[in-house]
Amino acid sequence: MRHTSPSPITENLTLDPQDWSTMRRLAHQALDEMLDFQTDVRNRPVWREVPEASLDLMAQAAPRAGLGSEQVVADMLQHVVPYPSGHAHPRFWGWVCGTGTPIGMVADMLAAGVNASSGAFNDAPSRIEAQLIGWMRDLFDFPETTSGIVTSGGSVANMIGLAVGRDAIIGEPLRQRGLTGLSGTPVVYTSDQVHSSVDKAMMLLGLGTDNLRKVGTDDQYRIDLDALRAAIEADRRRGLRPLAIVGNAGTVNTGALDDLTGLAEIARHEGLWFHVDGAIGAIAAMSPKIRKKLRGMERADSLAFDFHKWLYVPYEAGCVLIRNSKLHRQSFSVAATYLETPPRGIAAQPDSTYLRGPQLSRGFKALKVWAQIREYGMDALGRIQEQNVAQVQYLSQLIQAEPRLEQSAPSPLNILCFRYLPEHLGADQTDAINYELLMRLQERGIAAPSSTRLNGQFVLRVANTNHRTRFEDFALLVAETVRLGREIEAGL
Repeated sequence: MRHTSPSPITENLTLDPQDWSTMRRLAHQALDEMLDFQTDVRNRPVWREVPEASLDLMAQAAPRAGLGSEQVVADMLQHVVPYPSGHAHPRFWGWVCGTGTPIGMVADMLAAGVNASSGAFNDAPSRIEAQLIGWMRDLFDFPETTSGIVTSGGSVANMIGLAVGRDAIIGEPLRQRGLTGLSGTPVVYTSDQVHSSVDKAMMLLGLGTDNLRKVGTDDQYRIDLDALRAAIEADRRRGLRPLAIVGNAGTVNTGALDDLTGLAEIARHEGLWFHVDGAIGAIAAMSPKIRKKLRGMERADSLAFDFHKWLYVPYEAGCVLIRNSKLHRQSFSVAATYLETPPRGIAAQPDSTYLRGPQLSRGFKALKVWAQIREYGMDALGRIQEQNVAQVQYLSQLIQAEPRLEQSAPSPLNILCFRYLPEHLGADQTDAINYELLMRLQERGIAAPSSTRLNGQFVLRVANTNHRTRFEDFALLVAETVRLGREIEAGL
């Protein structure tokens, strides 16, 4: 029997450039454009509406034939780069969005270039993430038994922390049986100022938002400890199963700081998991001054926090720490023949991050955080955080000195809520004027605060996680707010 050789393949396909010199030129051009963007960002409008020509491009169907790198890079620079949400601008204070940094941008480029799947292999990226987790463990005074993982942000970090708490406190084989047949419905307790990501975590973990007790707050928007104790006692009498307490190291509306030491004591006394949502304020522990306000955070069983907010790292990067690494692994470890860990080679990583979270494939987000901390150092980053707080206190003074403005809530950290007070108008008209005022500030590219509602009132909200902001930017905000408020009133 004769064996015939297979026909030779005449062409080897690849996605590498046919002309590397052209790609090198385009890459350098793109990097130069982004450095120019960051250098000149103060002179740009905070935000601009995406124009029709760009919207038309974004409505096109996917091409069957490629357009080539020249066209694609040109389109990105013309239609995408000029029209972001504005996070990098010195007067962007909306929601709670970090500014980004040049070193973070460069690190993200390098991470994309090596295309690492972080934490799963015997490689440098896994060790960088492990080192970063160790730095965070030490920063927050967590014990050596702590484990952690870099996440996409506080939402996933909250979910992971509560997942470990659910499994640890219930103590039944939930991984196999689910929540069916539990003796007593599990209940989680937090304040009525909690971030919506905790609601989502309750949904995704099968606990249900009906079983999230949102306890009332005091005049500082901090959880009422007596009301919390009463809620736990009432639920036990009803045959329910108290599971966890979620404390806030900075609430999203006002930056309020729960009494974390008091919450830790209640959790210990009641035998509950103590999770802290520190997405807003926890990372400011880099500042010794701010750290004092966060006492009790070190007693958490799990701590969620963000790097892309008040550490100014480019999106996206968050983190969760779990005090007991054994419990952490028990919640997420799985066995699969294709995931065996050999003693040598690429997969020789005994503590892969897929054993500590829901993802197997993960981008190398740790690199930009690691690079940023190494470039500036924790002390300098802490001083910028202190500057943000001082700037917000300056804004508070400006508001108090202006008769047409009113501060709407205390400001213990870097968030301040206020509103414009029109003359001789009712509550509904006041809300409408402040809404229109917000739109004009944003649409004219002046500044980008956001909004919320406090005690039923529509208010403007400044969250200062911006390392580019100067004190005079807040003087401009106050002057423009008053000017636009009067402009709106005059048009009524």
